[in-house]
Amino acid sequence: MEKVEIHLWCAYPDDLLDEETADACLRLLSEDERARWRAFKFERHRREYLATHALARTALSHHAALPREALRFRLNAHGKPFVEPECGLRFNLSNSPGLVVCLIGKDVAVGVDVEPQTRAKSIAEVGPRMFSPRELAQLERLHDDQRPGRLLPLWTVKEAYSKARGMGLALPLDRVSILLDEAGNMRMEMDPGFDDEPDRWRFSVLEHAGHCIALMVESSTAPELQAWEARIPSTVPERLTPVNGHWFPVP
Repeated sequence: MEKVEIHLWCAYPDDLLDEETADACLRLLSEDERARWRAFKFERHRREYLATHALARTALSHHAALPREALRFRLNAHGKPFVEPECGLRFNLSNSPGLVVCLIGKDVAVGVDVEPQTRAKSIAEVGPRMFSPRELAQLERLHDDQRPGRLLPLWTVKEAYSKARGMGLALPLDRVSILLDEAGNMRMEMDPGFDDEPDRWRFSVLEHAGHCIALMVESSTAPELQAWEARIPSTVPERLTPVNGHWFPVP
């Protein structure tokens, strides 16, 4: 079976505090993207959006061998973007104030989510609406000081799965469980009748620059991951090595 190869690209919104850098990134965007950029009320949200979309164009251009400005996108019914015209590349984006990421695969669905490590405690307030009864039961068995460290990877993996499916809030994530065994390995389970199969997916959780990054890939085997750091608007990425992380479920 041919190995699935995926590429994780990382960039930093604070690089765009430099006005010339921000202007160069803005020139990469389409008019529609610029209009959405202008609609943000706060400067930090504009910077985050601009960094994310400049990174997407930089990363996709690298793999599609197209000029960054020439890339065009279409959205599915739930707002997930795809390269237009079709070229086989699948990608997903996620952003936070300190780090933005783009995950790219070829002819496989991918999803990615990034959260700062400092957000672990706040997730507990919204988690019950997203977590399954089995996940909540595992969380309840943890000591209070252990729970935040479990919440963050759980949250990001489920977000990455939702984004890989491309269904947004239409996907009932409380019917999908990411469970932890005594050895620290994670597995995915789905309620009877749920419209998917756990064996279709492999996922991983990484740490980079004070952030938790979850990757979800449509693959029956552990993918081969390459990671890159982009100091946009430069087109020359730096390889991030080593990339540590285990793919789940473990064979």
